[in-house]
Amino acid sequence: MRKLFGVLSSGLLVAGLSMAAQATDQTSAKTEAKQAGSDAKQAAKSTGKAVKHTGKAAAKGTKKGVNKAAGATEKGAKKVKEKTTH
Repeated sequence: MRKLFGVLSSGLLVAGLSMAAQATDQTSAKTEAKQAGSDAKQAAKSTGKAVKHTGKAAAKGTKKGVNKAAGATEKGAKKVKEKTTH
């Protein structure tokens, strides 16, 4: 009787541990899925910030180039005007 009780007890213990391990795996998978979603969200935010920064830098460079070209055009126009006046 003791032997039977010991076998049944150990069987129930093993079955319980097996179920607990499965529950932990499911929770772990769920947690990993949530973490992956959070990581993707953070990556998207970082990409958006980088694009915004790059866009501002490009706009600044374009503005600088346009102003430089306008200044050169004015300088050239001034020289042409001086030549036609003399």
